[in-house]
Amino acid sequence: MHEPSLCGKQFSAHFFSLLFARLPAPRTTEGEKFTNDSTKGKVVLLEFWTTWCVYCVAEAPFVDKINQEYGEKGLVVLAVNVAESKKKVKRYLDQHPRTTRVVLTDDTNLAAMYEATVYPIYVVIDRDGNIAGTQRGAAGEEALRDLLASGGIGPKDGSDTQ
Repeated sequence: MHEPSLCGKQFSAHFFSLLFARLPAPRTTEGEKFTNDSTKGKVVLLEFWTTWCVYCVAEAPFVDKINQEYGEKGLVVLAVNVAESKKKVKRYLDQHPRTTRVVLTDDTNLAAMYEATVYPIYVVIDRDGNIAGTQRGAAGEEALRDLLASGGIGPKDGSDTQ
């Protein structure tokens, strides 16, 4: 089995655990903190986005829908805003509310780690802490659901996994 790659780099087992061990734990705009312990055994979807990205705006509703659908089934969705001020993001969220947890890059360097330069970028990390799949750019709800299935969330073959 080959090791997952992202941006041309190879990552081995327990990558996410190592990531959290080396970086400040991501915090949401509501102050919720994510650590190795809080994500252990869960599938994590990182959505890198910006307020000016029209594709991010278009995909936000179904990202939120998937978050609601699978949040109780072991999915943690973190919408990581890239390189924008807290004030700008707050103003944007006042006009475009999200149900997904929002993380600012002021609080973490996840965006740099994933070389987020095209938006949106989705990264799925499986229950064992391995990168299960990535998607650079918008591709619609079905593509995102397929990506999540590679991490063990949702139906890949018509059956729902947990």
